Amino acid sequence: MGFIASGQLDSANPDTSEIKLVELLSALSHALDMTEGQPAGHCMRCCWIGLMIAVELKLSDIETFEVCYTILLKDLGCSSNAARICELYLVDDIAFKQDFKRIDGSLPQALRFVLSHTGLKSGLAERFHALIKIFKNGGSISRELIETRCQRGAEIARRLRFGGRVSDAIAHLDEHWDGNGKPAGLARKSIPLYSQIGLLAQVVDVFQQVDGELGARLEIENRSGSWFDPELVAVFKRISLRPSFWDSIRSEHLIDDIFSLLPASQGHPVDDDYLDQIAEGFAAVVDAKSSFTAGHSERVALYADLIASELSLSEQHRRWLKRAALLHDIGKLGVSNSILDKPGKLDEGEWAQLRQHAVFSEIILSRVAAFRSMAPIAAAHHERIDGKGYPKGLKGDEIALESRILAVADIFDALTADRPYRAAMSVAKAFSIIDSEVGVALDGRCVTALKAALRKNELAEVA
Repeated sequence: MGFIASGQLDSANPDTSEIKLVELLSALSHALDMTEGQPAGHCMRCCWIGLMIAVELKLSDIETFEVCYTILLKDLGCSSNAARICELYLVDDIAFKQDFKRIDGSLPQALRFVLSHTGLKSGLAERFHALIKIFKNGGSISRELIETRCQRGAEIARRLRFGGRVSDAIAHLDEHWDGNGKPAGLARKSIPLYSQIGLLAQVVDVFQQVDGELGARLEIENRSGSWFDPELVAVFKRISLRPSFWDSIRSEHLIDDIFSLLPASQGHPVDDDYLDQIAEGFAAVVDAKSSFTAGHSERVALYADLIASELSLSEQHRRWLKRAALLHDIGKLGVSNSILDKPGKLDEGEWAQLRQHAVFSEIILSRVAAFRSMAPIAAAHHERIDGKGYPKGLKGDEIALESRILAVADIFDALTADRPYRAAMSVAKAFSIIDSEVGVALDGRCVTALKAALRKNELAEVA
């Protein structure tokens, strides 16, 4: 299902009028699981836990949906502090985040965590200086990281049309009942209810993954009155005694169980305009992962659309391709910033991990019915005409026209933007490199089309 080289739409392309928002966000939440280092399905399991609590609390239909959206989108801002974590702690940000979710904030746990995670692969002097800085400024560093994540997450949620209670809940996900949370230090009933439910659900899933049902129950009980409202803990204890609660968390049909708890009358369909906004929102999550990729996905989408226009692709085809361009790098959420932002040459192991982002992109997009047809197109933007690209080593006509367009758009932006290992190139220098790759890595038609479009739109001087 998808597009063919001639640019004609496959008749099986999904009808956006039948796409439900919760289904779309459930699938995309797997990308957020990656950037947080959580086992696949983390946000989905948290959603189930939160919905069970919402049902027990007898929340209204609208409130139940808002709890669901809050939890599925709770990690929208988590890519925004990844680079800073690598910089401060000299560590793999994904592994750091995965382990950080298990500490309760007490001083002994915090000290053990910092000592066991900071600069382990760095030189002794570098590690020592990093530790001194963290111990000296630990409180402000922690607040900065959480504040960045929460504010960015709430901002993207608003871009995705989630204003009011959902975006506010995402902004305050890390507040604690006793007022010792972050970023605002809210306490008790001043903490949004959705935030309280979301954080409790998150802790339950993190601990049940490693310590099982009993471990999760004990952890929630231990944090009652400090992290969590004792009344909310009591609600969780009631539902956690039902065998069906834990059976669903481990079920391969969890999505069906989630849908069964959502009021059918309150489903939210997704039209083409909203689908565009969702693609743009998740592109912003991807680009926030590194200062060197800020705006990359949007620029690739622009260049790809310019090429597609020159090649006379239809408006509908171009719209589809723009979404693919916006999401082509979504798999980078599963790659550590210690690799993405490395100023020097990547070693063999690091290069292998970086190449995996194309595979991750295909896996993530394949989960989304509305984006499934573009999954192989996005995944192939690093394939080469000579067959020496990745991830599948496609060659010649095996590479779809749309992937060839993305490849040219992607490399043009990569060359003309700053990178950790070099400054941005001039357009002339970039095209001298691109021209040398025509017929070897890149499609000459697409290169010619980009040059023509840049001239026509007076976006750059092209020889």
